[in-house]
Order: sequence, then structure tokens, then C-alpha cells
Amino acid sequence: MCVGETGIGKSTLMESLFNQSFELDPCSHELNRVELRERNFEVEERDILLKLALVETAGFGDQMDKENSVRVIVDYLNNKYEMYLQEELRVKRNLRLYHDTRIHACLYFISPTGHGLKALDVYAMKQLGKKVNIIPVIAKADTISKEELKRFKCKILEEIRSNDIEIYHFPEDDSNAAEENAIFNVRFQLN
Repeated sequence: MCVGETGIGKSTLMESLFNQSFELDPCSHELNRVELRERNFEVEERDILLKLALVETAGFGDQMDKENSVRVIVDYLNNKYEMYLQEELRVKRNLRLYHDTRIHACLYFISPTGHGLKALDVYAMKQLGKKVNIIPVIAKADTISKEELKRFKCKILEEIRSNDIEIYHFPEDDSNAAEENAIFNVRFQLN
């Protein structure tokens, strides 16, 4: 799931990350509510076929009622968990054949203003962090200098800590990924 304001670069990052064009529809600032757009793709990575569901939050942050913007997303996540729970509770179930539609991660795009988190960011990340792994992303980081980016990251991380926002930390207990993830976690915290 990608959450962020309209035009912040969600689609661009997804296409860059997976090195493929997903042909996602652009969004205007004129939506009167948040629209969740889910698209399913198959992506091959290192000879492994991944079934990828991309969920974009069109219109997020464009409305006056910020709480309702977040509520739409939380309700969507709750619905996905409820569907999975209902399948799990069935007397005759086959979870191997069941297509898991739960959302496992949320890339939360932060505007590179240099001023820190907006009230909407704090509220949204606190609410969404109760439901899904939040991975904060400073959007369009290439538009600011390395020194500004470093200061901004420190400011963002301090605000995340002071607001008790739960974010995802890459695991360091997997021997294959431990070294790489440890470096990534330090980079995220310091750079």
C-alpha cells in the first residue's frame, strides 16, 4: 500500500522499485474523498514469481476532513483482515489455496518540506501503524541537498519517536539478510 498526497510520486517510485510500468491512472486534486485503487500484478524477481497487489490512496490529504481520509484506509485494512479471519475460521478451509489479500506493508510518503511531519502525517501513521507495517519514505528526496536530507531525516525520526509512532524495522536475525538490513536500518536512522 502506498499512502501519500496527490502528486508526491507514489506511482513513480513503485515503477522504479519494480523496474516496470504499471500503467496506473493519474489522480487529480479534485476528488471529494479518498479512493483506494488496488491493482494486481505478477512480478518476476530472481526467477521467483511474486504476486503483487498495489494499493494507491488517490486523493489522500486533499480533503478538509483529514480524519475521514484516514478512516477510509483503516476500514479497508480491517476489511482485508476480516476476510482472512473468516477464511481461517471455516471448518473446511484450505489456506494454501486461499489468496491472501491482507496488506503487509505501507509505504508512507512524507513531503520533503524540511519542516517535519504534518498533523495529518502524525495522525495517519499512528492509526495505520496499528494495522500494517509502516515504512516512511521521504518523497522526492532527490530535490533537496544531502545535508538537508540528513537534517530532515533526523527531524522526522525524532517526531516519529516523540509521537510514539510504530514503524517497520528491517529484521537483522536472518543470517542471509542480517548484514544488509543492519546497514539499511543504520542508514535510515542516520542519513
